Amino acid sequence: MFAFLALTLQMGHTVQDRLEDYWTKMEQLCTPFYGQTMAHARYCHILHFLHFMDNNRNGDGRAGDRLWKIRDLFEIIRTNFSKFYSLSEHLAVDEVIVKFEGRVLFKQYVPKKRKCFGIKMFKLCDSTGYTCDMNVYLGKDRQRAAQHLTATHATVTILTRGGRRIWS
Repeated sequence: MFAFLALTLQMGHTVQDRLEDYWTKMEQLCTPFYGQTMAHARYCHILHFLHFMDNNRNGDGRAGDRLWKIRDLFEIIRTNFSKFYSLSEHLAVDEVIVKFEGRVLFKQYVPKKRKCFGIKMFKLCDSTGYTCDMNVYLGKDRQRAAQHLTATHATVTILTRGGRRIWS
């Protein structure tokens, strides 16, 4: 599992168009690290069966939570991002589209982005590029609309106050 996680994290630094391109033998795209660490078929097998939540669990407050399958993992990641790093005074809030080709209700289409289809996230980053906090956009927030806050204002407020909330 450590090799799988290492490869997955490294994919964020060595960006390819397709998953298969990380294991390609073509001279222009070849990155031997991936093939030496784990076979492509093994990586895909682990990726296919990787779960973070038991699908058979009933209730547990997941009725209105669109991110229930990875909620615990997402919160651990967010907590550790802010726990192990001291923020500077130079911060930026940015919208990021994470490429996703699966089926979820909150997948977004943003034609001006390079990756048009994906999951929209808002990230609070330091001037070094370190992600200090993040939120997943899961659709229109009815509570925010009732409070008459603009989407931009609510996003910046929640991220800069360290709000542990994901919109639903």
